[in-house]
Amino acid sequence: MKIALLRERHEGERRIALAPKECATLIGYGVSIRMEAGAGARASLPDAAYAELGVDVVPDADAALAGAGVIVAVRWPQLIGSGTLSEALAETLESGWPEEALFVSLFGFDAPPFEAIARRRGSVLALEHLPRITRAQSMDVLSSQATAAGYAASLRAATHLPRFLPMLTTASGTVAPARILVLGAGVAGLQAIATARRLGAAVTGYDIRPAALEQIRSLGAKSLEMPAAGEETEGEGGYGKALPEEAQERQQTFLDRAAADFDAIITTAQIPGRVAPLLLTREAVEAMRPGSIIVDLAGDSGGNCALSEAGRTIEVGGVTVDAPLNLASEVALNASEMFGRNLTALLRHLGAADAEIRLDPDDEITGSLLKVHRGEKRDAPWES
Repeated sequence: MKIALLRERHEGERRIALAPKECATLIGYGVSIRMEAGAGARASLPDAAYAELGVDVVPDADAALAGAGVIVAVRWPQLIGSGTLSEALAETLESGWPEEALFVSLFGFDAPPFEAIARRRGSVLALEHLPRITRAQSMDVLSSQATAAGYAASLRAATHLPRFLPMLTTASGTVAPARILVLGAGVAGLQAIATARRLGAAVTGYDIRPAALEQIRSLGAKSLEMPAAGEETEGEGGYGKALPEEAQERQQTFLDRAAADFDAIITTAQIPGRVAPLLLTREAVEAMRPGSIIVDLAGDSGGNCALSEAGRTIEVGGVTVDAPLNLASEVALNASEMFGRNLTALLRHLGAADAEIRLDPDDEITGSLLKVHRGEKRDAPWES
């Protein structure tokens, strides 16, 4: 079995799908890996680190793709800004794309040219559709990358704030700790809480799910609790459930009042396949003190803050509203290592330990990920 490891082509993307250690594991199974030169450079993983473990480093994508049975990447390689494939990749799909190859990556809301892959009897596994079941946990790239994003979000808040995070007692007097509120206690939110706590901030967490409030408190943070009104708050897979309109308005009013008490707010609330819930209105932002910051991790799915502009950092009345894209890429080395471990676990599930890949549409894990199977298009939510 031959794997092609491609350089990421999205603007600002620094990760790579497989770090050297995971390549060594796969090579130990009898798999051969051909990597596009420079693919790991932006994650501080030089070509030499791969070559010394047996990876064949080749000059370009065409050479990496030649004869490959599996193509792996962090994200589908689109030309950023236009929403269309680069000419070179389009030509590759029509001419040099390997017959019957399997492509494995994250797709987000992109609409990749499945027709072109299907014409060459290819297959596609979309990693964001991994089922949230116990035996798939080791393959969960969304959770591992959310961990990286939550960590980076706290650092981003600390960098922008014009004050210390921890309490300091000095000859000049005592400095009170910064007060940070984290909205959403999923993987990213809990990591943001843990990181801000390590940095010495006074941290409060908020989530609509009762079980998540327990997790917030287990990290030593306070929990901000909105009075319950009987709504079902936990959806499929343990994610938060979209609230009814009346409950959403009540939540926004509650958070509007709370926002003024904090120096920084990190928002992480997202619902798979839906626009992110609006948590912070313009009134909430205007109530915050000048010098405060909001770091909105849901910017690419609509934003948790009404004033967020995806990929931009703006200032409103002295309050910074930051909606960064792809925060996991800011800690690219560790994010790549975690992504690679998840991907290797998936490939092992598919049969890589026997140096082959078996795609069983009836398997709960494989069937959830499989969007094109040997030239036949299957369910693709982003096309509906």
